[in-house]
Amino acid sequence: MNYHSHSDPKITASFGDALLASLAPDGGLWMPDEINSFSPQETAKLGAMSFGDCAAELARHFVDDRFSNEDLKAICRDAYSFPVPLVTLDGEKLDSATPEIARDYILELFHGPTLAFKDFAARFMGRAASHIMSKTADKRTILVATSGDTGGAIGDAFLGQDGINVFILFPKGGVSKIQEQQLCTMGKAGSNVKAISIDGTFDDCQQLVKDAFANQDMTERYSLMSANSINVGRVIPQSFYYFWTSLQLKAAHPGVPIVYSIPSGNLGNLTGGLIAKKMGAPIERFVIGNNTNDPFVDYLGTGEYTPRPSVPTLSNAMDIGRPNNFPRILDLYDNDYNSVSEVCWGASFSDEETERHMRRIFSASGYVMCPHTAVGHLAMEAFSEDVDLDFVKVVVGTAHPAKFADSVERIIREDVPLPKPLEKAMRKKKRFHIMSPSLQALDAYLAIHAE
Repeated sequence: MNYHSHSDPKITASFGDALLASLAPDGGLWMPDEINSFSPQETAKLGAMSFGDCAAELARHFVDDRFSNEDLKAICRDAYSFPVPLVTLDGEKLDSATPEIARDYILELFHGPTLAFKDFAARFMGRAASHIMSKTADKRTILVATSGDTGGAIGDAFLGQDGINVFILFPKGGVSKIQEQQLCTMGKAGSNVKAISIDGTFDDCQQLVKDAFANQDMTERYSLMSANSINVGRVIPQSFYYFWTSLQLKAAHPGVPIVYSIPSGNLGNLTGGLIAKKMGAPIERFVIGNNTNDPFVDYLGTGEYTPRPSVPTLSNAMDIGRPNNFPRILDLYDNDYNSVSEVCWGASFSDEETERHMRRIFSASGYVMCPHTAVGHLAMEAFSEDVDLDFVKVVVGTAHPAKFADSVERIIREDVPLPKPLEKAMRKKKRFHIMSPSLQALDAYLAIHAE
């Protein structure tokens, strides 16, 4: 599989080179030259596999000849050593629920080591990069901007790997208390993963990463590699769980349309879902839930895309006013607004609406949602009221509610027990560097620490 720059199709690269380079030389986003479409017979076989083995089969159509089938199977089995459950609000799993009754699911993507959906992409990406670099003496410096969960997932995926230094940029005061604790306690003192608190917003963090990559001297001097969703190695793996879970749902609900609702910020998760649909996943439509940072929902309603400065909200991981992956979505649909709006429907919600919804769902069912998942669930309810369609509802649960314990406990007025990984992180001493949102300051810090 070859990849091309979204802004100049003549600029091409292999998967491995695109993964390590992060951005195309012209600053464009790498896109696959083609997306394999599976037949119904092939999808039936894929749906009968375990998630890890299905992911390996899908990955085979996106990587290059540096990966054998055996390599991919080992990578995916190791990366995806945790469950991918579809559950009802009453706690029933898809394999135990009665299909005729249960048509309303949460796809819980937060059972990985850092308790967020970013684990799926980060762990595949980390293992794929290590597989390539193990055959060379290359070194890389990873810059990653995070609005909460990405940094933790990337830090965990690359922790202790030879030849790779990871620098996590997060907005000061812009992530939850537990997220910050998780980001700032990766490994021991002197580890290859370091946290940097930027005195600004997530957009400032993201812009710093973009500016560093646009600076040819810095890119070459530090062998920069991005682990944000600008890197195609982050986006492709996010198609795997949409493809596999939609096949599980189709088997349980034959002939019934399937709709996924995705709480969205940088649009990488949605891009993965759209790629899965183009591969033949039986997905009717995608619902997009935004908080008040809603340039994509505005685009769906008007056809006009207007990025803007982000504002802080309860669902902080979605506080993104300039979503990186918007150009990828346009590329997938030949820059045609009508094609995008046919497959995507969106709505945005305030913090007050999100809080009321979290309380209502907890009161009615006992199910505890993180604020992001609640936005996705609100969007699904709004979509259900807007269309005359009998369909299977799947809301993507993006993070464990305990990662936002302070907010969630205040809202539902109940304690949220911390899972063991978070308990362990909370006992550690934080280590981080405070920095202004300046490329010169970042360059000076890397000069000392990017050995």
